[in-house]
Amino acid sequence: MENLTGIMIKLLEKLPPSECPKFLHRVVDGVCGRDPPRLRDYGNAWSLTEWMELLDSLSSFFRIAVGKKYSDDEVEESLADLGSGQRDAILACLKARKEEVRQGLVERTNGVSSAQLQDFDWQIKLALSSDKISSLQMVLLSLSLDVKQDGVLKPVSLELNREELQTLINSLEAANKVVLQLK
Repeated sequence: MENLTGIMIKLLEKLPPSECPKFLHRVVDGVCGRDPPRLRDYGNAWSLTEWMELLDSLSSFFRIAVGKKYSDDEVEESLADLGSGQRDAILACLKARKEEVRQGLVERTNGVSSAQLQDFDWQIKLALSSDKISSLQMVLLSLSLDVKQDGVLKPVSLELNREELQTLINSLEAANKVVLQLK
């Protein structure tokens, strides 16, 4: 987390302390899947490269602090090099929106934004080529998912070969581990 705070320190100090709380809450909005701050609102403070670095480091900071359940003392220690105005603003924002960030992390781990898996069905098919029926035999998994996103149920169909299925399984196992760590 030290690398993140180093980037934040030099870039966040370009913003007047009075604007810092509003900016940080907009960053948390972005972490939670809502509208993040826009460069055009802060374009005079940072270049595009600095803007991207700052948003990335702040978003990562909030995700790590909440995801790893850092105590207030640990967070404060990691922000020791920041000016008191910026440090206090980050701490206040983190305290006020910790549960919201945690929920946003869980939702993003589960899928796109607020998508929830409602049902699934699967079938195994044998793909045959019309001109080379005897030589091409590829097993495919046909996976149908019912995903609820923003209150709307959407069917999603996938056709996966063995390698793609293994990649999907590995991704789901990794996501499950992250969810278990957040609990």
